[in-house]
Amino acid sequence: MQFGIFSVSDITRDPVSRETPTEAERIDAVVKIAQKAEETGFDVFAIGEHHNPPFFSSSPTTLLAYIAGSTTNLILTTATTLITTNDPVRIAEEYAMLQHLSKGRMDLMLGRGNTAPVYPWFGQDIRQGLPLALESYNLLHRLWREDVVDWEGKFRTPLQGFTSIPRPLDDVPPFVWHGSIRTPEIAEQAAYYGDGFFANNIFWPKEHYIRLIRFYRQRFEHYGHGTAKQAIVGLGGQAYVAKKSQDAKREFRPYFDQAPVYGHGPSMEDFMDLTPLSVGSPQEVIDKTLTFREHFGDYQRQLFLIDHAGLPLATVLRQLDLLGEEVIPVLRKEIAARQDPQTPAAPTHASLVTAKYGDSAPRQPRPNANRGDNVTGGSPYEDSAAQASYPRL
Repeated sequence: MQFGIFSVSDITRDPVSRETPTEAERIDAVVKIAQKAEETGFDVFAIGEHHNPPFFSSSPTTLLAYIAGSTTNLILTTATTLITTNDPVRIAEEYAMLQHLSKGRMDLMLGRGNTAPVYPWFGQDIRQGLPLALESYNLLHRLWREDVVDWEGKFRTPLQGFTSIPRPLDDVPPFVWHGSIRTPEIAEQAAYYGDGFFANNIFWPKEHYIRLIRFYRQRFEHYGHGTAKQAIVGLGGQAYVAKKSQDAKREFRPYFDQAPVYGHGPSMEDFMDLTPLSVGSPQEVIDKTLTFREHFGDYQRQLFLIDHAGLPLATVLRQLDLLGEEVIPVLRKEIAARQDPQTPAAPTHASLVTAKYGDSAPRQPRPNANRGDNVTGGSPYEDSAAQASYPRL
């Protein structure tokens, strides 16, 4: 099981200090949070993608590449990358570059995005969001697996003899999660390709996510990628922890009460009962998180949202200390003891390389200098013929 944190990159007024961080302060803070996550024993750090205030993360690959340079083991990912308003060619190039720079310590989560004004900023129509997502991912999937792509679709110009550069590290595409809050179509897309499905698992009751994950597992098996239990599932969650339960509730309440994402609706206690939100002692957070497996079955990745709603950096860093020292080690032990031994581990670059090549050396694409500008229209890679002998991922 991989444990990590994710940030939606919001810039929110602190209801206690009444101060709002600047963009520069918030960007600096999230780098420190990622570095602290590695220091305290987390496996994964994820950042969202947004192109509108009050968020700052418009360039996830830039941010994650910087974090990769200051960490050693942390897996870096997104939550999410917008497959609809980004050109899939640029996604293919930018995330392959991140894969190289991080030495494979990355994957990415794709999503449609639900902020209507963003679509026309990038020349798209939110009413076409679903077919756009399906078509764009079909192209991205091919760009990472074929040296030369001929392609034609509805939402972008055709490609003829196109090669996305750089080629994926070891000629193994990054692992892809498809992230969803509520739509079964995204679960269907993940299942079709045999990719991972990340259920947001915040804001909504467990029954909603139970239906989504069950549907994904069924379709994963339907498409022949393995049994339903072998499907790759990730979950979100929200947590605020303190040594004593009453302290956690007292400290987090003003942030909950004023956070725009909660909509000034149910009380914090009601929200905790209805959703995966955990506010309490380390044992209470452990107990709540262990129920996720009971509801959804064995899964591979658990990410916590802990830096939202205006919480100051110092508080978030203390949260990481408490979670890293008193919560995550217990969860690792308890989940390992309860997990079906046949449950697959979360995919990593190393595991994907082994799955593709076995004991053989990975393919290392090299542009064929002998072909000049490749005017013949063939592959620009001298060892492309050898590629056919390896199974496609």
